[in-house]
Amino acid sequence: MPEQTIKAIQKWLDEHQAELLENYQKLLQIPSVESEAAPNAPFGQANREALDMALGLGKKWGMEVTDLEGFCGYAEYGSGEKMIGIFGHLDVVPVGPGWKYDPFSATIDNGYVYARGAIDDKGPTIAAFYAARAIKEVVGDPGARIRTVFGCDEESGFECIHRYTKTEEAPTYGIAPDAGWPLIHAEKGIAGLVTDVKFITGGITIKSLTGGQRSNIVIDHAVGELVVLDAARPEIEEKLAKNWDANLTYAWNGNILTVDAKGKAAHGAWPFGGDNAATRVLRFWMEIAPADQKTQFEQLFEMAHVAGDGLGIHGSDDLTDLTANLGVAETTADSLRFTYSVRYPVTWKGENVRAMCEKHLAGLEITASVYSFTDSKPLYFPLEHPLVKTVVDAYEAETGLKKTPGVMGGGTYARAVPNTVAIGTGWDGDGEAHQTDERCKIEHIFKMSKIYARILYKLTQA
Repeated sequence: MPEQTIKAIQKWLDEHQAELLENYQKLLQIPSVESEAAPNAPFGQANREALDMALGLGKKWGMEVTDLEGFCGYAEYGSGEKMIGIFGHLDVVPVGPGWKYDPFSATIDNGYVYARGAIDDKGPTIAAFYAARAIKEVVGDPGARIRTVFGCDEESGFECIHRYTKTEEAPTYGIAPDAGWPLIHAEKGIAGLVTDVKFITGGITIKSLTGGQRSNIVIDHAVGELVVLDAARPEIEEKLAKNWDANLTYAWNGNILTVDAKGKAAHGAWPFGGDNAATRVLRFWMEIAPADQKTQFEQLFEMAHVAGDGLGIHGSDDLTDLTANLGVAETTADSLRFTYSVRYPVTWKGENVRAMCEKHLAGLEITASVYSFTDSKPLYFPLEHPLVKTVVDAYEAETGLKKTPGVMGGGTYARAVPNTVAIGTGWDGDGEAHQTDERCKIEHIFKMSKIYARILYKLTQA
């Protein structure tokens, strides 16, 4: 009987594909990047609009809806002590340049929907919401409550989900559709590390370096300025003539040398998948630096290393290793301020990462220090955990594939909500999160909804 019920639920989803696609596109067309707070809209009016749309659908479908002052909201149905939670987010990262289509047009091309949020995380969220609805329409009350939570600040601080956990019930079992298949059983610790580096002075003196939007995005454009003394200019001019970086240009304005670098954005959890424009500027500075400043500029360049070598924090455990994404470069009155998203191994502690960095920076020739440090602790579920096993079994039943749960550097709601794991989204061909031309195949949205429906129904019966 359970298998017959699941097939009936999935049949309902097949019959409502056009409706799912329509609502998917409507949700994507809301530009829900964090913006200035407004009444009942702490993350901006567009996020409020996206939340209103989701809650409006829940109300229309006969669910009980709750709005937590615009931080987040949820739609719920069913009865009983057991509560199955779905934790998705409606906010998106900034779009950046170079898109094939308007990133909030939800344009369909060759079977794909192009939009910011297509795969992270509006697509999986709406697919899971429809899976929950399908169970309601086919089964009625499954003997447990199914609650779909819609966050509005996942990309820039988790304030939404922290607001939820302050007053709302933890799920018996929770899933966050925002990761790799079949699920992620361990998430690295995430540290927000900010360093200050005093301007290097001499034959060339740092004036500024700016680039980046968020700590969790690889910088795709950066501009740096140096003041060059007349005595050093002939040597600098000679080195500039040998410049080899095709993604970098420079120009003189008196004694000011301005460098403009282009890179490639990527998710900050996988910085090696992008091309950091600020790193290009720092390398360029190192290459042209006079001999007596070479070591200083080399140390500055190494601070941008994606493995954290130049911060003194590189390392690994049996599950994974550390990465450090330089996501924002800013200029203060007398220093460069670098903001990193550090993803550290599951068995490490954040305070040790900070201590390692402080010790390393203190031994450098340049004057560098830790300006601030925040920490989100790692997440770990054993492979034999019943939630893990249920998700794995459902994935295998739907796909016929056996796949080991993974470990990732990305941070999801699972790390903030008890009894919750992050589960898979998308497949090969779908655009990567946080990158230009993010996209998702329409067939994949439907496929996800069927897998989510099996997972959710199985959890209600567990």
